[in-house]
Amino acid sequence: MFMKKKLTLLLFSTLGTLIIHAQNDPQAKKILDDLSAKTKAFTTIKAEFSFVNEKKDKTKDTQNGKIQTKGTKYKLEIPGHEIYCDGKTVWDYIKDANEVQIKDMETGGDDAVNPSSIFTIYEKGYKYKFEGEDATTQTISLFPENPDKKKFHTSKLYIDKTKKQISSVKMMMKDGTTQTYTIKTFEGNAAIPDTDFTFNSKSHPGISVEDLR
Repeated sequence: MFMKKKLTLLLFSTLGTLIIHAQNDPQAKKILDDLSAKTKAFTTIKAEFSFVNEKKDKTKDTQNGKIQTKGTKYKLEIPGHEIYCDGKTVWDYIKDANEVQIKDMETGGDDAVNPSSIFTIYEKGYKYKFEGEDATTQTISLFPENPDKKKFHTSKLYIDKTKKQISSVKMMMKDGTTQTYTIKTFEGNAAIPDTDFTFNSKSHPGISVEDLR
């Protein structure tokens, strides 16, 4: 599934064994605690983002997406796909094929993370280090506590100092590629009806349904 190959690679995977002895940084912890408190104060989040995948030969692929979250519910729009989750069921609508794949939402375990936790993914399973700051941005490196389960060796968070929000995330993958997500727009506490998190097959005549539950 596209979500697993792209978003999960970026946000829910991590590092190699050389970082295993890294220590948590008190300055980084204070920044992350403030970031977490600000993010959790929102009942809903809407955001637009860009995704850049840079290969070892420096060629780049750029895509844009949208996400909205409400508790464990989310809707993710990426090229060719619309992915809905009502907190229990996930629908992946593949536009070109006019097909929807349905499965249960994963729960439990280190890798059972979903886009509803995109803005708080750093809270569990990582060591962290403050890397520095400029007039507008603070930079923190994340290192996974269970590196063998992850596909990148370093993750850098770039945090807006004034807004106390993530502005971008850069992942250095084990295969030598770099993946960068940049938050283009961010809106907290928007009014989002629960119906936005369920897929309506009736609005897609002739749709093929693959139930994987």
